[in-house]
Parts: sequence; C-alpha cells; structure tokens
Amino acid sequence: MENRNKKTLEVRWHGRGGQGAKSASAILAEVLFEEGKHVQAFPEYGAERQGAPMRAYNRISDNPIRRRCSVENPNIVVIVDPTMVVSSNPSEGCTSDAVYLVNTPEDAQVLRSRMNLSADARVLVVDATKITLEELGQNRPNAPLLGALSHIFTDVSAETFADHFIKKMKQLPAPILEANRRAILRGREEAVLA
Repeated sequence: MENRNKKTLEVRWHGRGGQGAKSASAILAEVLFEEGKHVQAFPEYGAERQGAPMRAYNRISDNPIRRRCSVENPNIVVIVDPTMVVSSNPSEGCTSDAVYLVNTPEDAQVLRSRMNLSADARVLVVDATKITLEELGQNRPNAPLLGALSHIFTDVSAETFADHFIKKMKQLPAPILEANRRAILRGREEAVLA
C-alpha cells in the first residue's frame, strides 16, 4: 500500500495476550525503520494475563512522528484473534479506506459483508491459525500475519519480515525459527484480498 499522501499511517492490532500481537507490532516497526521510515510501536493492555484482549499500535511516516497518544483512526487493522471480529468492534474509528488483515478461514467477501465495511475498505484474510498449527503445532498466528502484511507494505518482502522475525526471536531453537520462517512465507502466499 503506497503512502501516496505522505501522511502518517496508523495500524491497530486486535489480539489476546500470548498470540504475539505485541511482538508482531514491534517487528513491523523494526522492518519499516530499516526501510527508512519513522515508526512507533506500543501495546495497550487491559487485564495483563494470557488470553486477555489487548491492542497494539503502530505509526509509520516518512517524516518524524510527534504524536504520543493512542491510535484512534487507523488506516490498517490487524485482527489476530478471529473472535475479535465481533467482540472488539475493529472498525471503530477507522478511515473509510482502511485495510483489514484478518486471521480467519472465512471467505474475504463474506467477511467484508459481515463486518459491514465501507465500499472503499479492503479485506485481506489468511488462516494464520491453520498455518501455525501445521508449521509449529501451536496457535501463534503472528508469523503468518507478518507475511500477509507484505501485501499491504508492498515495498517490503515477506522474506524481509521473516529475517527480522528470526533476528528478534533468536533465543528460540533453530527448528522453531525455521518453522516460523515457513509460516511467514505461507502467510504471504495464502492471503486473499477482497
């Protein structure tokens, strides 16, 4: 997605504690920083426990970012937990042309209709849960979602996201890192845009 107006892009992540939304938000910021962008990444927690709803945010700009408040009008919404399509009101405050990246096996057109989005909004779906269960044996959907983000940030490849993920998570065993690399690349390949 090009930043045609040279404005600040805002990203809001909806997930649950332990699903990796905070880490994915940080990796997105690191990747885009290395691409020459000005970035912010910060989480927002309610009850700080595994499985509790949480949000994470990014700001991305070609210019220095002076805002230090939460993201209220995101251009991009990443829904890590598919139950949050209904429970977290993900379209709240979004720009009319927002892009929604959703972890779901649901058809993108059906989801678009169910979410009652504006005609200008775009929906990108990927079954990140299925991918991570197959690759890692556990539900950690952040890796495939990073791969799918390469459809939105078109000047950054899924391979670049994979390299940054590996660098950030280098404390994990090599087989787990390689499984995450495969999950990121599958996220790119298996994502569908509506």
